Amino acid sequence: MTSGVSGRYASALFELAREQNELDKVDQDLGKFQAMLDQSPDLYRLVRSPAFAAEEQERALGAVMDWAAIGATTGNFLKVVTRNRRLFAAEGMIKGFRQQLALHRGEMVAEVQSATPLNDAQLAALKSTLKASYGKDVRLNAKVDPSLLGGLVVKVGSRMFDSSLRTKLMNLKVVLKGTG
Repeated sequence: MTSGVSGRYASALFELAREQNELDKVDQDLGKFQAMLDQSPDLYRLVRSPAFAAEEQERALGAVMDWAAIGATTGNFLKVVTRNRRLFAAEGMIKGFRQQLALHRGEMVAEVQSATPLNDAQLAALKSTLKASYGKDVRLNAKVDPSLLGGLVVKVGSRMFDSSLRTKLMNLKVVLKGTG
């Protein structure tokens, strides 16, 4: 199911968390870390840039993880990833872990992008619609992309549903150019 650097590390973390009965805790911690990456351009740059030495990354990451109260299993995992100079692949590792967790639980994973944050009622309605369509519980990974202007982009497996205003405007532009 998983391949490459991200996949191997995600598998190792999943197995470790399962052995220690900490799947939910590690999932929560990874969610916190992903949210911090999404909200902080400085943290994102620290994680992605090869210009920082591993020691600098580990020291800064340690402070961030202490502030966010990230648990020992996840914290130690991220420190190992940092020492091995693989921190740039952390987002892929998080995604891989969550895919394995969803498979373990019998769920499907849906990536959802919206122009503005979705509220709990909207997320619940989307989950129930996807559950009715696919017959499985759905785990949503929601991200905000203001460039969509409105609407949603939902990816479930290899299928993508794009009802974003950006795409509709681009399609209208193509149609208008073609008739002119």
